[in-house]
Amino acid sequence: MTPSEFEERLRDLVARHARTTANTGCLACERCERCSDSTFLKDCRNVARSHYCTSSTDCSECTQSTELVGCVSCSHCERCERCVGCAYLVRCADCSGCTYCFGCVGLSKKDFHILNEPYERQAYFAKVSELRRALRI
Repeated sequence: MTPSEFEERLRDLVARHARTTANTGCLACERCERCSDSTFLKDCRNVARSHYCTSSTDCSECTQSTELVGCVSCSHCERCERCVGCAYLVRCADCSGCTYCFGCVGLSKKDFHILNEPYERQAYFAKVSELRRALRI
C-alpha cells in the first residue's frame, strides 16, 4: 500500500463514519446518535458505556449526568466539560477526581469547592442552594 492509497482509504473511512448515526448495543436510548453499549440515554451523541445521561456529547462511562461534553467516568454531574472521574459537579471544566464542586476549573482531587475556593461541607451545600436559586439551575 502506497502512502497515497493509505491516505485515500483513511479519508474514505472518515467520510463513511461521519455519515453514520446508528447506535450499537444500546437499550432504551432516545434521539441519540453514534452511542454504544449504553442504556437510557436521551439526546446524546457519541456516548459510550454510559447510563441515564441526557444531552451529552463525546463522553464515556458516565452515569446519571446532564449536558456533559468530553467527560469520562463522571457521575451525577451537570453542564461539565472535559472532567474525569468526578461526581456531583456542576458547571465545571477540566477537573479530575473531584466531588461536590460548583463552577470550578482545573481542580484535581478536591471536594466541596465553589469557583475553586474550598468550603466546609455544610457551608458548601447552603451556598450551592443559594446559587442554584439565583442562577435558576
